Amino acid sequence: MAAAVAEPVAVFGCRPGVGGGVCFVGEREVLHAAGTGCARLHTEHGQQAFFPGREKSRGVQALAVSPDRRFLAVSETAAEEPVLTVYELVAGQPPRRRRVLAAAELPAREAPVSLAFSPDCRGLAAATGPPEVLLAFWLWDKRRLLATVRLQAPGGGCQVSFSPQDNARICITGNGFFKLFKYSEGTLKQMNLQKGKPQNYLCHAWLSEEEVVCGTDTGKLMLFENGELCWQTSIEYRKPPKKEGSTTTQEYERYSEVSCELASEDNGSQQDPVPQISAVAAYSKGFACSCSPGVVLLFEKTEEKEVYKESQEIWVPQDLFTTVPKQSRGQDITCICFSPSEETMVVNTNKSQLYIFTMPSTDLLKEQSSHFAYLHFPLHSASITGLDICIRRPIVATCSLDRSVRIWNYKTNTLELYKEFQEEAHAVSLHPTGLFCLVGFSDKLRFLSLLYEDMHVIKEFAVRRCEECSFSNGGHLFAAANGNVIQIYSSITFENTNNLKGHSGKIRAVKWSADDAKFVSCDTHGAVYEWNLSTGKRETECVLRSCIYSSISLSSDAKIIFAVGSDQTLKEISESSIQHEVPAFDVDYTAVAVSHSKNMVFVGTSLGTIRAMKYPLPLRRDFNEYQAHAGAVTKMSVTNDDQFLLTASEDGSILIWKVYDKEGGVLKREKEVEYAEEVLIMRSDIEEKSQAMLDLQIRVKELQTENDYQLRLKDMNYNEKMKELKDIFTKELGSLKTKHQILQAEKEKQELQHQSQLSELMNKQAKEMQDLESESNQKLLMENEKYQELQVKSQRMQEEYEKQLHNLEESKSRTVEELTVYYEEKLNEKTVLLEEAEEDIRQQLQAHEEIRKQIEEDEDQEILDIKIKYEKRLVEEKESNLQLKGEIGVMNKRLSSLQKELKERNNDIEEMKLEQQKLQDVIKSLEKDIVALKTEIEERANTIQDKEKHINDLKKKNQELEKFKFVLDHRIEQCKKQIESRENDIEKMNEQIHEMEGELERFQKESTHLKLNITQLQQKLKATDHSMHRERQKKQNMEALIKRFKMDLHNCVGFVQDYKKLKYGIRELYTKYVQQLDMVETEEVDVDLQKEYTRQREYLERNLAALKKKVVKDQEVHQAAYVRIMQMLPFHTKRDGFRKETEEFPFWNRVTDGAHNDNT
Repeated sequence: MAAAVAEPVAVFGCRPGVGGGVCFVGEREVLHAAGTGCARLHTEHGQQAFFPGREKSRGVQALAVSPDRRFLAVSETAAEEPVLTVYELVAGQPPRRRRVLAAAELPAREAPVSLAFSPDCRGLAAATGPPEVLLAFWLWDKRRLLATVRLQAPGGGCQVSFSPQDNARICITGNGFFKLFKYSEGTLKQMNLQKGKPQNYLCHAWLSEEEVVCGTDTGKLMLFENGELCWQTSIEYRKPPKKEGSTTTQEYERYSEVSCELASEDNGSQQDPVPQISAVAAYSKGFACSCSPGVVLLFEKTEEKEVYKESQEIWVPQDLFTTVPKQSRGQDITCICFSPSEETMVVNTNKSQLYIFTMPSTDLLKEQSSHFAYLHFPLHSASITGLDICIRRPIVATCSLDRSVRIWNYKTNTLELYKEFQEEAHAVSLHPTGLFCLVGFSDKLRFLSLLYEDMHVIKEFAVRRCEECSFSNGGHLFAAANGNVIQIYSSITFENTNNLKGHSGKIRAVKWSADDAKFVSCDTHGAVYEWNLSTGKRETECVLRSCIYSSISLSSDAKIIFAVGSDQTLKEISESSIQHEVPAFDVDYTAVAVSHSKNMVFVGTSLGTIRAMKYPLPLRRDFNEYQAHAGAVTKMSVTNDDQFLLTASEDGSILIWKVYDKEGGVLKREKEVEYAEEVLIMRSDIEEKSQAMLDLQIRVKELQTENDYQLRLKDMNYNEKMKELKDIFTKELGSLKTKHQILQAEKEKQELQHQSQLSELMNKQAKEMQDLESESNQKLLMENEKYQELQVKSQRMQEEYEKQLHNLEESKSRTVEELTVYYEEKLNEKTVLLEEAEEDIRQQLQAHEEIRKQIEEDEDQEILDIKIKYEKRLVEEKESNLQLKGEIGVMNKRLSSLQKELKERNNDIEEMKLEQQKLQDVIKSLEKDIVALKTEIEERANTIQDKEKHINDLKKKNQELEKFKFVLDHRIEQCKKQIESRENDIEKMNEQIHEMEGELERFQKESTHLKLNITQLQQKLKATDHSMHRERQKKQNMEALIKRFKMDLHNCVGFVQDYKKLKYGIRELYTKYVQQLDMVETEEVDVDLQKEYTRQREYLERNLAALKKKVVKDQEVHQAAYVRIMQMLPFHTKRDGFRKETEEFPFWNRVTDGAHNDNT
């Protein structure tokens, strides 16, 4: 298991183009697609929760939340296959996976682009994208596909939804179709017939059980009831209002300082574009739709004509993302959703932004034109190209191709500063104090100061398209990549102090050591250089031409460099060589970061995943991999306290990870650094604000006096009105009292009348009851008499039926006896046949059982053999793997030496290329000769018989050569015997040398000069050993030469039938193996003899000089030493003679020896 665990705590990004990309999962909780998964955001507290997608996911394609907010359906593409997952949403906990519909269970090979739950939350509808739209209907809790329908669409998107009250009614819209289906009898049956010209329906929403409103690409709103068009209206293109209220633009003024002109301030020469209804959503009063970029219209139902009327328009903040003058906002709203209580509305745009709007509670608070606020913060809308952190403040700076620079706080998860520029930003670096920032734009490199509410440009440098820049850890220097040159500037004087030249490719990353003494850089040509800033020269280098490096990271002690590039490996570089490599397993590593404690390494991949590894780097696939971004990871960094990991991606999202150790504890450094809270502010800003405060204070006092005066006037007016109302109400109370008394008297009269009428009605009812009782008694007597008569008739009929039953039972018993006898006889016959058949079946079963047992025994034996075979193979593979691992370590060391040889070989290759061109010209001429020779071969077909005779003659000559080979073999054996005798002589001489060394040791006390002679003899012996080793090397070279000669001879034998080619081949063999080698050997022998003679001459001269000095004092001792030295001279002469014989030995003898062995 890896040494660290990373947990996402915040995500800043929103994935555009997702069907149902934003939705409410609670009254204050919003869920939207971000990275490869989804983010859950609390609208009030700002708390976030990120849950990633499946492994190898390429991002969410569609989202849907059930009506009870309990389940979430997610469509995504994982490992190039569609996957549909249903999660259970639990408050305060990560979603639990309930069902997964893999590619094998989906009817299409593409991920659905639209999802919808049925009202009872059991059904799930999904639609794939054009050109062939597939509508599928599941019971997801049982994983059962109920029905599918295929539709043809030329292009665009599609949307599917359920009726809010009917679980079987589905609506689907797209380019050229609007269809209503009802599930019945296992199929989806179409309910409506499409009339008129087909429209491109971009969106729709159910307003009731029967009404559906649709929006088209031509700005039409169409209302259908049971599939029939009942109302439509065309919406004009809307332009933003010229003036916006201060309350709605406060957030905009806080985050945006871009100076851009409004599209509405243009001269009006351009025509307005055609409006498109890009999104629609229903709520209790009507529906909301987006018809133009950056606006949402609210429609409410009127009571008079049963149609919908526009009630309000809501705009996004003005020009927040317009970075080019004279362009409109350009943000198409792609999704609208309401909270369960319909108090808030959230929208999603194609620029990855999320906005929120609080719906007015009453019509009194409703304004004709309102504005959205940011749901969280302004987010990046394009690929993030730069990311950097500082030491003194918990902030991170990012820049993007959307031409913005943003400053985030990773402790509070907030956006502190934000500014847009006119050029694309490619690199960013924060000063260690967090008060300055360096940004590389397409035109220049700019040095910015981070003020309290703005970014101020201090200095501009003429560095075009600077894609990498970095402050030193001390902050006094900064580096900027200008093509393949690294320029070092002073942060105080802004002077160019140094230019580091040496890279041949474009520089991709630069890193400073902790003490700012060293500097590491990498480029696209596979070079990693370490620079010494004091001298401005390279100290170490590691070049791998096959790799395009994308990112590097430096350990805290600046001894180890971690690098990633295009060869799908993580490299650990130290001392100018690659010490270790970790494979990426079929992905590209794009970014790397190492912790300051040097026990964790994090890498980002091209799939957007994050891998956490322990250090030392593992040999196997031992790391934690986390699904994070939907695009390749461009930048990543670890904070100075090793508690947070920050990653940025091409999809424009930023993820903040909390780093834990493998036991779940938060990593802490030895020294805790307190963050600074100081900020910069310009003096002019302070003076303006102070003057504004004074003006506002004066204005407040004036307003207070005016308000007091107005309050007094209002009090007087209200008191007068209260007196008038009091008089009116007292008069009305008196009239009401008189009316009450009159009504009381009338009530008493009506009560007396009702009592008299009630007594009369009671008497009438009593008389009617008596009459009804007498009539009912008479009817009962008549019915009793009829009952007795019917009872007598029933007794008679019962007796008759009993007699008939008795007769039927007797006849039944007779027939039953006859049938039993008949069928018993048949049963006996069938039982006999059955027993015979059972006996046959038993025999067959026994035979089959024996055959089955034999087959099982044979299969078991085969399985055991195969198991033993593969177990042996597995053991062998494991052993071979261990050997290969050891060899890999050796090869890594050899690699560094081979790289140096490669440079030399490259020069040779260039020379060989020139020769190759010459040879190609020769080959072309030879090809022409080959064509001519083919024609000659056809003409000479008649001369084959003559050549066969010549071949017979050659065979006879070959036999004579074989005899000559036998003679040569005999001579070679004699030479080998001589060599063995010479080796014995050498051994004897070595023994004599050892004896002389013993004697010289005894004479050591007598003379120090003899010690020198002994050491010289020992050196001479080493020289003889070296010469013997060289002779052995020559022998090996000769063996290799003989092998090559055998191969060439074998090729030459293939031309036996063509005597000219055979003759030409033998000549080439002679020139290649005889003349050339004789010349080389003679040259080597002459050189060796000359060296030996000069060595002996120098030796004798030194001995002679020493002997002349000591000849008077130690004549006897020197005489004995001289005798022993003279005994050594024959050994040298014999050795020289032996060397001459071995070197002058004919090469042809050895060649024929090899050929003879080959034939045998």
